[in-house]
Amino acid sequence: MKFPSNVIGKLKNSWLLFAFGIVILILWNTNVLFRNLSKEERTKMELWAMAQEEYIQNQELNNLTFEVLQRSGQNPMIQVDANDKILEMRNIDWDETKQDSASLYRILEKIKKENLPIVIQYKDSNGTLVIDQKLYYGNSATLKKLQYYPLALLLIIILFGAVLYFMFKTAKIAEQNRLWAAMSKETAHQIGTPLTSMIGWITLLKEKQPDSTSLKEIEKDIARLNLITERFSKVGSIPELHPNDLVESIKITVDYLQKRSSEHIQFHLQLPNKPILIPLNPQLISWTIENLIKNGIDAMKGKGVLHIQLKEHPSQIEVLIQDSGSGMKKELASKIFKPGFTTKTRGWGLGLSLAKRIVEDFHLGKISVLKTEIGQGTTFQILLKKEVSVRA
Repeated sequence: MKFPSNVIGKLKNSWLLFAFGIVILILWNTNVLFRNLSKEERTKMELWAMAQEEYIQNQELNNLTFEVLQRSGQNPMIQVDANDKILEMRNIDWDETKQDSASLYRILEKIKKENLPIVIQYKDSNGTLVIDQKLYYGNSATLKKLQYYPLALLLIIILFGAVLYFMFKTAKIAEQNRLWAAMSKETAHQIGTPLTSMIGWITLLKEKQPDSTSLKEIEKDIARLNLITERFSKVGSIPELHPNDLVESIKITVDYLQKRSSEHIQFHLQLPNKPILIPLNPQLISWTIENLIKNGIDAMKGKGVLHIQLKEHPSQIEVLIQDSGSGMKKELASKIFKPGFTTKTRGWGLGLSLAKRIVEDFHLGKISVLKTEIGQGTTFQILLKKEVSVRA
């Protein structure tokens, strides 16, 4: 059973809202728990301070007072007089044999920032203030850990979201690849059937007119159609890469397109005078070069200069295809390789996405818009590795 896309979209939004609500609820409950524990700890500290006052007044310890004073809990505590002179401390990580008093007072300053002090005072029968002290206490280890719980939760949620996004993206790419394969194989099959008949007819015509120039050109176009069929059959699955001459592949592609392009298009080739053997599939690389050249010809509207240049680097080969066409806005440069995206009034927007698939997925290279400017043209860059690791 398939659901409409709008229903799937609503379900996704509902799940996102539900997840967001769960996160807010957990964070709110954590905050409530933190405040309750903080109140409980302050109550304990106030009881301890009251027991301390009782001891100061009577100088005697009954069982209850003794029990309260002994159970100070895990909270770090520092008791000071009116001049902030430290009188007593508990649960403080400080060793007087190894650390100076200045470090102890630095600890006191940190504790002061955590909670408000509890006042310990004692007045005699005349109302004169005899004892004036303060109890500073810090949060317990449990409460400190609880402070970082929301942050840890958010990090877990972000990590979980990243994993889900990666899985969704991987599944989407896999689905696109399956669609590519199915479309390519079906296209190859649909072209192959009438192409076989055309080859048969051209063979019969050649027997009657063996020297016909027109038939020779038709034969070239049929050979081209056969090459296109092979391309579609190969792009449907990962092709095998073997050492082939990239220079020769570019020359053949440019020669074919030059003869079938307007005489107002000037082709300038800058290629090495030696073969460049790298792991590649000649049919698919030629298809990529052809797509980029046709894209440049369309951008120049039948008139302009097209530069095709090949540079050899220590670990890779660089191919530059530059046109003198209309150029494009820079924000479009990152979108033109997406399937279906096109700036033309006709076409499916698949040519450049196919080029990207061939270069990056099959040859493990890189294709990009190196430079573009409105009215100045566009330069495409292809980077191919001299050595490609064998894929399982």
